Amino acid sequence: MNTPTIKHLPGGKAALTFTISPEEAQPYIDEAVRVLQEAKPIPGFRPGKASYAEVAKAFSEMRIWETALERVVRASYLKALIDLDLDTVGSPEIQVEKLVPGHPISFTATAPLMPRVEKLADVNASITEYSARTVSDEEVDKALTDLRRMQRKEVRTLEAATKDHLVILDLGMKRENVPLEGGAGRDYRVFLGEEHYIPGFTEKLIGMNEGEERTFTLKFPDGHYQKHLSGQDVDFTAKATGIFRLEMPALDEAFAKSLGQESVDALNNVLRENLNEEEAERARQKCEIAMLEALVDASTFTDIPEILVNEEVRKMVAELEHSLEERGMNTEDYLTSIKKTLDTLRMEFVPQAIRRVKTATLIKEVAKRENIAVTDAEIDHDLDHILDSLRPDDTQTRERVTSPEYREYMGIMLRNQKTLELLKGRCIKGYVPRKPHVHGGHEEKE
Repeated sequence: MNTPTIKHLPGGKAALTFTISPEEAQPYIDEAVRVLQEAKPIPGFRPGKASYAEVAKAFSEMRIWETALERVVRASYLKALIDLDLDTVGSPEIQVEKLVPGHPISFTATAPLMPRVEKLADVNASITEYSARTVSDEEVDKALTDLRRMQRKEVRTLEAATKDHLVILDLGMKRENVPLEGGAGRDYRVFLGEEHYIPGFTEKLIGMNEGEERTFTLKFPDGHYQKHLSGQDVDFTAKATGIFRLEMPALDEAFAKSLGQESVDALNNVLRENLNEEEAERARQKCEIAMLEALVDASTFTDIPEILVNEEVRKMVAELEHSLEERGMNTEDYLTSIKKTLDTLRMEFVPQAIRRVKTATLIKEVAKRENIAVTDAEIDHDLDHILDSLRPDDTQTRERVTSPEYREYMGIMLRNQKTLELLKGRCIKGYVPRKPHVHGGHEEKE
């Protein structure tokens, strides 16, 4: 088949115009003749055995060519993508310019192209410098206290409540003497030493005794996610059904052993090492962001197709919704609190979405130039680790993880990780890679 003419269009699209001669189309014409008579047999002929003339007489010659057209278009388009090394996104739009039996077929296929790096920044230049803060003794002590707090015991007491106590409440809320929907609850746990989502709430409970009931009014904060309560005065009725003293375990060898360490010093050292590694990881992430932003800004790219930008925006909205769910909020209340619509938010995400697409394109280009590859053994290693972490009866996830599509996804992820490590080693002065985790005596790649 003849090579199509290519016209690059704004928005990262390309139009490929094809002219297919009758001779080139003949195999697909023959296939159309067979398909038509098999779908609807012609009287007097065995299925698939009637001639072109007989099929044309039964169905019309134009019907034969229209049936062949889809096969001609698909074969021509796919061959052109391979021959011209074109990387398209989604399905093409097909415009048929000429379809006349016995004459050349003309059509144009228009499709978005994956963006490419036109000019790559210097990936060997030092862009930023790695520097991680060393944690203080006070931070290690706080971490020890937090660990002890996690194992504290709740001991019922007849003492009056202080900031060191847990209070169990039966709680009711009203606004203008009308009970709030969902505003009543039993056995509501309030740690008086912790901040509450309604300012001043815990202070109203200081000094309570078991069995005591208090009523008070508090103003909900402006911009509260429950928009009908934002800035409103709410009347509370709180009855203490229990006061508990919080007793933390002693910082001794027994406590250290309960956490898998032989001594308090050993526990202290592990905490310090972990906290320092967290600081190191924050420094790595900060350097990685600075490096990628600099590389993207110093590179030039072909146009980013709208379909890719929209897909990236969709991912960003999904990430936001997941984050809100983890914080106990929903998207509608969040949008109300920031006084924006979902469409407005999507528009605001567009610049960052374009940058994310450019970043992925840059990493892909560096991987190509540096011949970075991922072996089957590396993919198998990571997939096996995922499968080992799943429940035996989680068949749905196991099928997804073992699918060819997920294997391809894992290969891309590992290639990107290798590429990023290469870039960070070159572009970040003093870069210190993260330490590998160990699973079952084997090092586990991040």
